[in-house]
Amino acid sequence: MNASKSIPDTMRAFVLTGHGDMDALVYSTTHTTPTPSATQVLIKVHACGLNNTDVNTRTGWYSSAVTSGTTGGSLLSAEDEDATWGGDSIAFPRIQGADVAGTVVAVGKEANSALLGKRVMVDTWIRNFKDPFDFNNCGYFGSECDGGFADYTVIDQRQVHVVNTSLKHAELATFATSYVTAENMLNRAMVGEGDTVLIPGASGGVGSALIQLAKRRGAKTIAMASRNKHEGLAAVKPDALLDRAPDNLAVALQNVIGAREVSVVADVVGGDYWTTLLSVLERGGRYTCAGAIAGPIVEFDLRSFYLRDLTLTGATVVPPGVFADLVTYIEDGEVQPLLAATYPLAELHAAQQAFVDKQHVGNIVVTMDDD
Repeated sequence: MNASKSIPDTMRAFVLTGHGDMDALVYSTTHTTPTPSATQVLIKVHACGLNNTDVNTRTGWYSSAVTSGTTGGSLLSAEDEDATWGGDSIAFPRIQGADVAGTVVAVGKEANSALLGKRVMVDTWIRNFKDPFDFNNCGYFGSECDGGFADYTVIDQRQVHVVNTSLKHAELATFATSYVTAENMLNRAMVGEGDTVLIPGASGGVGSALIQLAKRRGAKTIAMASRNKHEGLAAVKPDALLDRAPDNLAVALQNVIGAREVSVVADVVGGDYWTTLLSVLERGGRYTCAGAIAGPIVEFDLRSFYLRDLTLTGATVVPPGVFADLVTYIEDGEVQPLLAATYPLAELHAAQQAFVDKQHVGNIVVTMDDD
């Protein structure tokens, strides 16, 4: 193993010990520092962003037994056998955290030593490198392998992307999951210039990323969020802002964009308002979904789907190349971070509770350097 400096034998880490409440997340100051295998690199983690996957996996929200409730509150009905994003069980203990901003400090014997000392982000999708488009055999960083809520983490060198930017570590840690998820949603819905994209849950990480990435494509964006979050959302310049759930959505749209329908709905919310969102899609419109933070079970009248020639797409596993595209957008200044708050690693419980409470705009990040 080539190392740029002395690596300690132990490190700080937050370890998920099983499905449960916050007490299932256990803080350790003596966790064994991982050693990179032949093709892996060791990354000194500077910051790591929080995401719904962390909470959903801890609480078992992905289980098919969960038929009601929102992200973060599903323990009573969850089943261990299918309580992760991919419909399988998860091996414990597990260090979660996908959105790593860090520096390569050691490389395995077959890894590229030129990566030593480089500032990097991690492509969060763990692929079958013999068949990168084999979506049935993908894992997720911090789910199927240990992630970034620790001082150090290891990952295959093919997952590492060098990034050249003046952004701070915490700012860089806002991008990976939210922006790649958003870009994948827009790709799936084939969003382009001239589209009008309605974005429920716009104040979250994916929602605020959707605003920026859709505008980058030349689309018009209408952001839906609670009134008290509109000022924060103004930083990413949506073309229009609406309340999170207007009583008459068509009229609300008419008032802000002069039309009662949109061409695309990009949704991470779901819940009781879902049928209303579908009702404002124009004929031939597209709905794309990558989450259900307001509840996973919705009513669906098939007539609203086939009589209006709608296209509905799900968006989870991201094809190869999308992460590299994101790094280019960051380096070229085409997207900006929306950092809501930072917490030291030792305060991950508080950070995750703030994330679940969803009073923030943008992304919440834990930092390792100054705590």
